[in-house]
Amino acid sequence: MARAAKIEAIGGPEVIRIVDVEVGQPGPGEVRVRHTAIGVNFIDTYHRGGVYPVPLPSGIGMEAVGVVEAVGPDVTAFKIGDRVTTFGPKIGSYATERLVPADSLFLVPDDIDDETVAASLLKGLTTEALVERAARVQAGWTVLVHAAAGGVGLILTQWLKAIGATVIGTAGSAAKAERATAAGADHIILYDEEDVAARVREITGGAGVPVVFDGVGAATWEASLASLARRGLVVSFGNASGVVTGVALGSLTQAGSAFVTRPKLFDYYVEPEERAAGAARLFALIRDGSITVEIGQRFPLEQAADAHRALESRATTGSTILLP
Repeated sequence: MARAAKIEAIGGPEVIRIVDVEVGQPGPGEVRVRHTAIGVNFIDTYHRGGVYPVPLPSGIGMEAVGVVEAVGPDVTAFKIGDRVTTFGPKIGSYATERLVPADSLFLVPDDIDDETVAASLLKGLTTEALVERAARVQAGWTVLVHAAAGGVGLILTQWLKAIGATVIGTAGSAAKAERATAAGADHIILYDEEDVAARVREITGGAGVPVVFDGVGAATWEASLASLARRGLVVSFGNASGVVTGVALGSLTQAGSAFVTRPKLFDYYVEPEERAAGAARLFALIRDGSITVEIGQRFPLEQAADAHRALESRATTGSTILLP
């Protein structure tokens, strides 16, 4: 028997229950993986809370690292004992052990530890897709990153610096500002104390920025739009403060013929080659020191609900992981 987090209703963290489950043997195309570290991401709270509906009852979680315990009869890419990781799309990573489609797994490099991979794979591939596929940021650009001290924000900041961009980051406290600065942010705006758009204009000599990366959502939407340069792009990729709704197209005209995209990771990682290229890029940046993964919180699997409470109250820094 394995232990796994389940939800039977949409709601707050209290709907998460840890139960015993029978894993069984892998079928065709499947691998049984014993987890060693599990990534916690905001998308998990969206599944639990109904922002992104899932069929109920459901498991929860998309990202994990572990060891192959058994392989299906037709699986040749993996063997028992391999260290592997996945970022989805199958939901249910909050578990001590589970069956995973073999085509969603990657081998973990020998020189990168399990916790680092669990804390960075989904966030890092999200960053790769946002920076290099959606926005196509170029060296020399000045960009705005909201919540620069968060799990994605810290990786975003380091990634942007690695490709030669200048980063303006927003943060909710002096302590978080320090973390974002340590990650390479060139300028920090405390969004609870300053007018974000006005400060962006001041920093950029009135021009604004060509790209805003906004994982916060409703609370930062207006500031994001007001911070853009002419024909700038808002990459709205998260709903930490709520979903952005009721966007009037006229507001894009008033913002200088602005562009907006709401990307979904799996629209950028459709083919196996796309997924492999993104993972290789992330692992290379971790390996050469361009990206350092900060694990701010570790919770036992049994306290998955507490991890969600911490994440949603903005009480976390860096990445959060669960330990089976």
